[in-house]
Amino acid sequence: MRREGRGRGYDKVKIALIVTGKTDAAYFTAGIEEYKNRLVHYIPFEMICVPDIKNTKSLSESQQKEKEGELILKALCPGDYLVLLDECGKEYTSVQFASLIEKKMQTVSKRLVFVVGGAYGFSKAVYQAAAEQLSLSKMTFSHQMIRLLFLEQLYRAMTILHNEPYHHG
Repeated sequence: MRREGRGRGYDKVKIALIVTGKTDAAYFTAGIEEYKNRLVHYIPFEMICVPDIKNTKSLSESQQKEKEGELILKALCPGDYLVLLDECGKEYTSVQFASLIEKKMQTVSKRLVFVVGGAYGFSKAVYQAAAEQLSLSKMTFSHQMIRLLFLEQLYRAMTILHNEPYHHG
């Protein structure tokens, strides 16, 4: 694996995480901020929050997915490489995920974008726009918890790529 950091090729690609709705639990917010601050030492990173859909009681699950999907797609830029965090996606070990990140950072031209969907998943349009799907576990987690778990795994991937001891600590 190539082990270069910011300023040596990894900074040409930005990694983004798109999430639906704000993180409202303080303990998740603290962890998310911690890993976001750690990540910027390795890669350009941004977390994009698309707003929650209002008046969901009058909408079906399908309508909610469509509305959330529209907001997710609006947050994308031309050239983005879209990866959905989806329960049916491919599972990786942490080392395999680090290899995936390294490979994408060498081949993606603009942004590597990961997306956490809403409570009912993704719309057909979002699935069609995605290049791949990734599962963090066969278990179900809250959408707020997935944000923290994903950021920890992304940070772990960076430490693996830099031969730093965090992965085995």
